[in-house]
Amino acid sequence: MASVLVVEDDQFVRSALIRHLTEASHTVRSVGTALEALREVAHVGFDVVILDLGLPDLDGAEALKMLRGITDVPVIIATARDDETEIVRLLNDGADDYLVKPFSVEHLSARMAAVLRRSRGGAGAPGAVGEDRVIRVGGLAIDPLRRQAELDGALLDLTRREFDLLAFLAGRPGVVVARRELLAEVWQQSYGDDQTIDVHLSWLRRKLGETAASPRYLHTLRGVGVKLEPPREAGGAGGFGAAGEAGEPGP
Repeated sequence: MASVLVVEDDQFVRSALIRHLTEASHTVRSVGTALEALREVAHVGFDVVILDLGLPDLDGAEALKMLRGITDVPVIIATARDDETEIVRLLNDGADDYLVKPFSVEHLSARMAAVLRRSRGGAGAPGAVGEDRVIRVGGLAIDPLRRQAELDGALLDLTRREFDLLAFLAGRPGVVVARRELLAEVWQQSYGDDQTIDVHLSWLRRKLGETAASPRYLHTLRGVGVKLEPPREAGGAGGFGAAGEAGEPGP
């Protein structure tokens, strides 16, 4: 079971969440302000944070940015706001999932379980290459065991989800991976919004120094899926596959 921090100023909603999570055998702490949440996270190791946006002292979106400055704990946004632009912005700012109120306790439980599986699952993708080997694709070097990735020798500052996405695609170099498979294997969801994938791909591209219009490693095939392969200028110098091995691109 998980250690959960509920950040919610509505006492009715807060009590209902605490009751449900406690009945599910989770350990629950709760606060009603953003500053209290930051203090809790700084001193207590939580498995997941459920964060409301309408807090009395600081907007939850700002609280999310501050949380990301001190921890990589999974954060599920739980709010009545359903503006698409804001959802995209929050995902870009590091939210792991987003629930619009009202939602059922079953829905929350399913989202929490998925987030916890991802955070506890290492590189996170069943079927990915063994974690004892560094994956190399062109100038990329990805170490699943240490959860580190380098580009041309420089360490990449990746969020957990970005690393999982990169490692999964790098484990299948040159292979077009369908969005449905990415949702199932990286997000561990049987359904979802393609926009979630687009947001994380866009963020990952920026850190790889490329854009969708001028891709180097990440290539999107409209209506089909996404593939990762070495840039053309790399030629055969880097190759790909496990460390010390030469790989061949898939079809």
